[in-house]
Amino acid sequence: MDSKTFTEGRHTGEHIVSEANGARAREQGTLASGNLQAGTVLALNGDGDYVQVDFAAVDGTEDAKAVLYAGVDASDSPQPCVVHTRACEVHGEALTWPDGATEQEIEGGINDLIGRGVIVR
Repeated sequence: MDSKTFTEGRHTGEHIVSEANGARAREQGTLASGNLQAGTVLALNGDGDYVQVDFAAVDGTEDAKAVLYAGVDASDSPQPCVVHTRACEVHGEALTWPDGATEQEIEGGINDLIGRGVIVR
């Protein structure tokens, strides 16, 4: 009998270690583009919409601002999203960083999140 390997994507909120009560840790936003999974580290673009953090950028999107709560497909158009922006702890191994991100870039992104009150464990 042949065996198959199945790989699941991240589940909604899988990255959460703890968060403040109520809606204190989460905010509504708009994902500008991309098909991103829960736990993706995000930045804000010039329009105030979320995009995946881009460490090679120099327009502000190189600064980590939030973590995507649930997967969102904004491939065709911007879509509403929920993000963790403060008062929470997240599991570092459950975060998604840009492909090719270096340890130094990820450390800088983690420090950005810590500065906003998103603690990476």
